[in-house]
Amino acid sequence: MNTVTRKSVEMTAIKGSPSGPGTMKLSLRRNRSILVGCAALFTLMLAGALLVDSFLSASNVRSMLLLAAFLALASLGQTLCALLGSLDLSIPFVIGAANIGLASLISHGVPTEIAVAVVIVVAAVIGLVNGAASFRIQGQALIVTLGIGFAVVGAVQILVSIGSEFGGNVVAQIPDWLSSMASMNGSTLGIPVPPVVVICAVVGALVLYFARTNRHGRAFYAIGGNRTSAKRLSISEWKFWLIAYVASGVMAAVTGMLLLGFSGGGFVGVGDPYLFTTVAAVVIGGTSLLGGHGGYGLTILGALVLTVLTSLLVGMGLSYAAQQSILGLLIVPMVALYARAPHLRMQI
Repeated sequence: MNTVTRKSVEMTAIKGSPSGPGTMKLSLRRNRSILVGCAALFTLMLAGALLVDSFLSASNVRSMLLLAAFLALASLGQTLCALLGSLDLSIPFVIGAANIGLASLISHGVPTEIAVAVVIVVAAVIGLVNGAASFRIQGQALIVTLGIGFAVVGAVQILVSIGSEFGGNVVAQIPDWLSSMASMNGSTLGIPVPPVVVICAVVGALVLYFARTNRHGRAFYAIGGNRTSAKRLSISEWKFWLIAYVASGVMAAVTGMLLLGFSGGGFVGVGDPYLFTTVAAVVIGGTSLLGGHGGYGLTILGALVLTVLTSLLVGMGLSYAAQQSILGLLIVPMVALYARAPHLRMQI
């Protein structure tokens, strides 16, 4: 294959679309996920404003942004895994382990900066193990990551419970800088926006820039879209599989530590709500679980939709069971809409 032909094939495989000017109809079809997500978000905001008092008040909007930021940060690794055609079910357990692990280290007198570094390094190692194991046993990746997650949170809980009768809860003096980062009433450069929201926005912008302008970022789409073509272009599936899972472990740990600043105390079950909400944020955003289409920007949109919907249901006084039922009913039609997209039909 000559250089020109190879370059043409590479760009087509990585970008996932032919070159040339597109029509308005084609553009709308390609941006179906963004349009559906924005429409759902606008509808929910309008419904909340009409049905719930003070739904659009400054305090409630800050609260929704804060909770959406936590979910979006936890879902970054899930998005990368989904782009490759896989998922990581260890995320909630790493969140809980990082939460009580950091609190335990602080309570034992370890300087906060060192404790944070230790948690991040351990999370990266967990992600590396997850990636290696799930790559070797790809048909059982969900079970593999779930099993590793159970093992991790169990081991950390045993370690922090030594000499203590409260294995699932850890009381520690949380540093002010960590508490202020995750506080709903926190501000950034004098602007009444919680720092976690700004962190999420910056991370999102960097990831989107990396995915659009860097060959390594586009390689995730190439592998998820067609593994055989990616292999022929000398794109290492093994390397990017490990990158995705390491990023997933690190971002889960970061979320767990930020949640420690938010709550003020360590709780091993703090990550439980993220078991399926990270997957739901990815799906509602429109990222294909078959790989090769979507992105982190869509996941952030999905996290916003989920958070606004949950806030609306809570404001209406619905029980937790009713909330879960409605969330499930939301996911089904949105997945059905995305499944009609051309890129998914071609993959299936």
